[in-house]
This record gives sequence, C-alpha cells and structure tokens, in this order.
Amino acid sequence: MRIASQGRNFILGGLGLGLAGGILSYWLRYDALGLVLSFLGLGFSAFCAYFFRDPDRPAPTDAGKIYSPGDGVVLSVAREGPGEVTTLRIFLSVFDVHVQRAPCAGAVEKVRHVSGGFAAAMRAEARANARCVMTLIPEGRRERLVVEQIAGLIARRIECWPKDGERLAAGQRYGIIYFGSQAAVHFPASARCTVKPGDRVLGGLTPIGEWTA
Repeated sequence: MRIASQGRNFILGGLGLGLAGGILSYWLRYDALGLVLSFLGLGFSAFCAYFFRDPDRPAPTDAGKIYSPGDGVVLSVAREGPGEVTTLRIFLSVFDVHVQRAPCAGAVEKVRHVSGGFAAAMRAEARANARCVMTLIPEGRRERLVVEQIAGLIARRIECWPKDGERLAAGQRYGIIYFGSQAAVHFPASARCTVKPGDRVLGGLTPIGEWTA
C-alpha cells in the first residue's frame, strides 16, 4: 500500500517515541514509563501509516460524469446560495483516505486559500472553516466546477498542489487534508448531482454527478 509522503514525519516521529520508550524501559529501568511511551509511539505511527494511505485507483473513463474528489459520506446536497449552483458536501472521518482527486478532466483556473474557523467537519458551521477553493474549467466546456478542501476540528493543514493554468486528468491526485475534514463540490446549472445524503463515496471512483447539457 502506498503511503503519502506527507505522513513520513508523523510515522517517523511515532517510531522515535516508541524507540525512546524502549530505551527507558530496558536501559534505564523505567519500565512503566517506557512501556507507555512505546505503546503510544508505535500506536501513533501505525495510525499515521493507515491515515496517510494513498491507494492506486483506475482513472475514470466516462467524460460525461463527475467523480467524487474524496472518500467519505455525503452530508448534504442543496442550493446554498443565489443562482442555480448545487453544493454537495462530503464528510471525511479520520478513517477515510484523505488524498483528494480531480472530479473531472480540465484546466485549473484559480486556486485560493480562504481563512476561517475550525468547526467540526460534520457540522453546518464547517462551511465557513478555513479551506482551499479550486476552480476548474472542465474539458470541452465553458462552465466552472468548483471544489473545496475544508479543514475540520482536528484537520489544520490543507495542501493543494496544482498551479493556476495547470491541466488535470480526471481522478488525478491534487491535494491532501490532514486529519478529518470535509470536501465540497459546487455543480453549475449544466450538471446534476446523482448522490444523496448518507451515500458512501470513493475519490476518483464514485460518480457523484453528470453533465446534462
């Protein structure tokens, strides 16, 4: 299983703590303290290896569909503001893969980071959290498709790798959020969402919408 490079320092830190616990326990005879540190360090390292997993997945092939940007459970599908834009929100727990994938092929028009709070990612208030907003011009279309990586109560770091003007393939990895978060997709009027609250989705694999015009 591939592990995202962003998890390397966390994994090594846990292993270092586990080693320090072993040294305390064996050489310095602080058995209880050493065992606790070893347990915590190795447990944290194992969790981080699991959290930062980055499985290889086949690239989507249907250009008429829009795919989930991440793994998780659909929180809501609604029109949240003026106009005909429909917003889909996905909750990513700490047990979900947190690498984000492009929902369709297209060119990155703009990437911007928006400051905000750190409400729990499953709550409605999370839509005002710190987030990274990427606007895509889907291949062969004039509409804009907007995707957001949203921080949560524990998630405090977001990485979005593409630069303005860069082209992305459908399902291509484009970013990662650290530790529990939310993802959102804003569909233009020419697309419709095909999932509902409670549905389980997988990044780059589950169709979440389709173009209607």
